[in-house]
Amino acid sequence: MASSSDTSADAQKPKKQLLLNAFVMTTPGHLSPGLWHHPRNKTDEYKKLSFWTSLAQLLDKGGFHAMFIADTLGAYDVYKGPANVEPVLNSGAQFPVNDPLYTVPAMAAATKNLIFGVTASTTYDAPYALARRFSTVDHLAEGRIAWNIVTSYLDSAARNFGLETQIEHDERYRIADEYMDVVYKLWESSWRDDAVVRDREKGQFAVAGRVRPIGHKGKYFQVPGPHISEPSPQRTPFLFQAGTSKAGTDFGAKHAEAVFMGGQLPELVRKSVDALRSTARQFGRDPSHIKVFTGVTIIVDETDEKAQAKYKELLSYGDREGALALFGGWTGNDLSAFSDDEDLILVDKPAIRSLIHRWSSTVPGTEGLKWTKARIVEFLSIGGMMPKIVGSPKTVVDELERWSEVADVDGFNLAHVVNPGSFEDIIEFVIPELRRRGLFRAEAEREGVTAREVFFGQPHLLSDHPGHSYKWPIS
Repeated sequence: MASSSDTSADAQKPKKQLLLNAFVMTTPGHLSPGLWHHPRNKTDEYKKLSFWTSLAQLLDKGGFHAMFIADTLGAYDVYKGPANVEPVLNSGAQFPVNDPLYTVPAMAAATKNLIFGVTASTTYDAPYALARRFSTVDHLAEGRIAWNIVTSYLDSAARNFGLETQIEHDERYRIADEYMDVVYKLWESSWRDDAVVRDREKGQFAVAGRVRPIGHKGKYFQVPGPHISEPSPQRTPFLFQAGTSKAGTDFGAKHAEAVFMGGQLPELVRKSVDALRSTARQFGRDPSHIKVFTGVTIIVDETDEKAQAKYKELLSYGDREGALALFGGWTGNDLSAFSDDEDLILVDKPAIRSLIHRWSSTVPGTEGLKWTKARIVEFLSIGGMMPKIVGSPKTVVDELERWSEVADVDGFNLAHVVNPGSFEDIIEFVIPELRRRGLFRAEAEREGVTAREVFFGQPHLLSDHPGHSYKWPIS
């Protein structure tokens, strides 16, 4: 039985301050296929710089910590395939998609505190080139840049980069592990902190002997160096990662400073969080030095009834073909051969049966219902595979607080259904309720600091991070 002192200690324990990222993509249809033509939505203007600077300013003023920008290097072409992009064309379902990095300097110039997390692949990009690009943008964004490390998963991407099929899953992570060694050497070990002096009287920009090659010779990469860019405010950009496979968890536990984890139930996400933190300890890292985010789609309004009505109205704009195309890309399974009323939990295809069984046992409100193609379309049309929270500010924040406690996550990647629209609703309804409960910052603690300072209080890699060991100290 808990003592009165235990109860008092719990009451005085400071509440976890949640971290919020806006989850976006430089495409007409990110996770809600077909919603690009909703009257509130303007994501068809994704190719205009003003669209992105306006969004960044909204998020910055609204209190969001970061804009987390997804990316993909191939089309979702499995459905009605092979190699068929036609099902995604009406809905703009992650196709077309622009490179996310190019908008960041302009968005950074238009904001004070917002962090920009940009997805880039270790499978199809040379580490020397990627290191230069992120150093460049870290300079221009004055340290407010993060790299979401991915190994890529689409056959369509592999084919367009000259391969017949994808590199095997765990092999991609082995490549990525060496890739990180290369970029750490470039970012941390090639230029000493005192290399750049900018002495205008002597006409000396940098000092000889304080810039060196890295001489990397590995199984997958040979990079002599030196790094072609001078050290940026963070040197190594803040590091995000996503992946819950054994190889993905090991990689994240070793390299990531923040990890994105998905799941329909907080109890299941908690298992992945615990595994990540346990693995981090095995790598000699403090588990608290990895922030964990999970993805959620929020539909919020003044009351539960208004929010449910809003959800139904949004759902009416969903695109069936786009949803099934996304399913094909995410799972590698083409549902076009199955009839509309077939219960997919009973089909003679183990991969589909297993996935649908998992959904049927974890997606709230679907107990006892048939998982037909129509139900999959309904499930995926609003927020993709993310859990959905629909309700009043109290209902939404109750659920966010429950997720935070049960799953032990530090924050949320919040997807939009319409943009403008979804993020404005979150700023109007959700963030004030979070603040009222003491769960969210009233304002940025310090203005204009780097991404790593926001999360960990210092601009450079923490001492227990493997990249820190490459640092070239001033002797």
